[in-house]
Amino acid sequence: MKQFAVFIYFLAGAAAVDAQTPSPTPPEIREEVTVTANRIETRISDTPASVDVVSKAEIGSTAAPTIDEVLRQTVGFSIFRRTSSRAANPTTQGVSLRGVGSSGASRTIVLFDGVPLNDPFGGWIQWNRVVPIGVASVEVQRGGASSLYGNAGLSGAINVKPRIARPRYEFSADIFGGSQQTLSGSTFAGFNASGWTADITAGAFHTSGYKPLDAAVRGPVDDLAGVSSSSFSIKVARSLGNNGAIFLRPTYFSERRTNGTVLQTNQTHIRQLAAGGDHIIDTGRDMRLVWRAYGGTQTYDQVFTAVKAARTVETITRLQRVPAQMVGGMGQISLVLGGHVLLAGADFKNVRGATDEVAYVAGNPTTLVDSGGRENTIGVFVQDFMRLGDQVVVAASLRYDRWRNFGALTAARPIGSEQTTASGLPDRIESTISPQLSALYHVSDNFSFFASASRSFRAPTLNELYRGFRVGNVQTLANENLAAERAVNAEAGARFSRGRSSLRGNVFWTNIDGPVSNVTLSVTPNLITRQRQNAGRTRSRGVEIEGEFRLWRLDVTAGYLLADSTVRSFPANPVLEGLRVPQVARHQFTLQTRLTALKWTLAMQARASSSQFDDDLNQFRLEPYGQVDVYGARRLSENLQIYGAIENIFNSRYSTGRTPLRTVNSPFSVRFGLRWK
Repeated sequence: MKQFAVFIYFLAGAAAVDAQTPSPTPPEIREEVTVTANRIETRISDTPASVDVVSKAEIGSTAAPTIDEVLRQTVGFSIFRRTSSRAANPTTQGVSLRGVGSSGASRTIVLFDGVPLNDPFGGWIQWNRVVPIGVASVEVQRGGASSLYGNAGLSGAINVKPRIARPRYEFSADIFGGSQQTLSGSTFAGFNASGWTADITAGAFHTSGYKPLDAAVRGPVDDLAGVSSSSFSIKVARSLGNNGAIFLRPTYFSERRTNGTVLQTNQTHIRQLAAGGDHIIDTGRDMRLVWRAYGGTQTYDQVFTAVKAARTVETITRLQRVPAQMVGGMGQISLVLGGHVLLAGADFKNVRGATDEVAYVAGNPTTLVDSGGRENTIGVFVQDFMRLGDQVVVAASLRYDRWRNFGALTAARPIGSEQTTASGLPDRIESTISPQLSALYHVSDNFSFFASASRSFRAPTLNELYRGFRVGNVQTLANENLAAERAVNAEAGARFSRGRSSLRGNVFWTNIDGPVSNVTLSVTPNLITRQRQNAGRTRSRGVEIEGEFRLWRLDVTAGYLLADSTVRSFPANPVLEGLRVPQVARHQFTLQTRLTALKWTLAMQARASSSQFDDDLNQFRLEPYGQVDVYGARRLSENLQIYGAIENIFNSRYSTGRTPLRTVNSPFSVRFGLRWK
């Protein structure tokens, strides 16, 4: 904490020196920012929900180069095992908010321009698909969001808003390199003329990474965990005069990863086509139609291995390929009627996925194993966003979802044999209703209260139902009998803003029936076996506090989360009752400062967390940690900027996982770059 104080003192002094040269355009206060948490544009100060906005300036002045790490500075945001998308297997990159429990599958829906980024087969997020140079801002809504967004909105929603070319021509580029053999280049180019707009976003990222296994137990087979990825998208849009616009966006993404040993690798290829439109039907009532349609294919390949205790011999246990196809779409219509904004809409999704495996015994291929199935989902929703006088805002929404898993089977054929053993798995149909009622009361222009109650859900993914995997000496089995997670949420809080400073605090409570967890079945010296199960009932309750202070060109934001997340009931396995939910820390703290003075931008990001457990039995503890990153940039001309960043400046080494061997975070790293904008 002493280092934090010194850094803040330095920034404050620099701001005081620069105070004699007033900023021509003071930064917009966050209370006036427009957000889409209710699927319609509203001021954040009139939104009866916990919403945070990460601006383009904040994204561009963060030491971390990827969007998931930028969002780790948002209070309550967490990804499985404290890891970054630069070093983690993509199947572990699901998002959890407010301590509801983190796993590979995301309990938060993540949207890019209205299209879900959640993997259609496994629910995780491929964060490297989002190139920071092509992002305008990111909205984070905490709390149940299923009443409007449906599946995966159990703990909230994240909306990544794409950058749009505003002037006639626009071009930006960013290139950087650094330690761990890191090199990246990205560009955004667009034009806007004669009713047509087009933009291209492209990015390539490579890092050899670091060795994640603790040096105390490392052996000859242990290697680097790194990633090489490339992402490309082009958006072509046509204005329809004063009546809206339509667009078409094809995207391509590829990635190859090393996973910390010589033989463990994975790679992903995603191809997607999205189209959409925003149409004004009646200007008198501001009647508007918004729609999206999307589809694509993807392939995920993974090599699984087993390592002997001495870490001298590694053998392949499975070669796995996961092909998946998806089509989906949504449409909504809204209109203003007096003090009401009425909204109605529907969405659908069809997913088909399989797991094709070659099983190995003693290093030799023995069996071909196939499993998979299909899923159809449809949802309809309505909302009334109303203003009652000048002081009260009420939002009431209701959604119905129905999904069906069908066509599932598992088959096995010994190599060298023509005989296949196959068995069909039963079809499954579930449905749920997700209501939400929220209210906000403006006591004055600067002070308001808000409260919300809702139900939310997450259906099990095809991955959880039909695909097993192994990490280290931990094997996790699929479970075709999984049911949906269902949550009841409540929160209440207050906001205060004055001038360019604001403070928000709230209490929250979430009760989840049937949370999907990796439950331990057996433990031997060489293998821990777990299975995905609906683990009874869990409860997460706590407090969130966020504050922002702005003085001249100095911005300081801080956040704190208290999350008491425990297993309340599990009749099928009472030994887990009363234990803490895995991957949830009880305390989280974040701090950011940013100073823009003369031609310089200086920023610092700090985060800290209390301990958490890596397993359901609370046997593998991950100790508390803290990390500080710094960023500095110097403007060389109107458009050219040079910058540098140091992550983990104090070289803090902390546990990211125990499988059961200890893995650790990335050490001190540095990068330098040039940015044209």
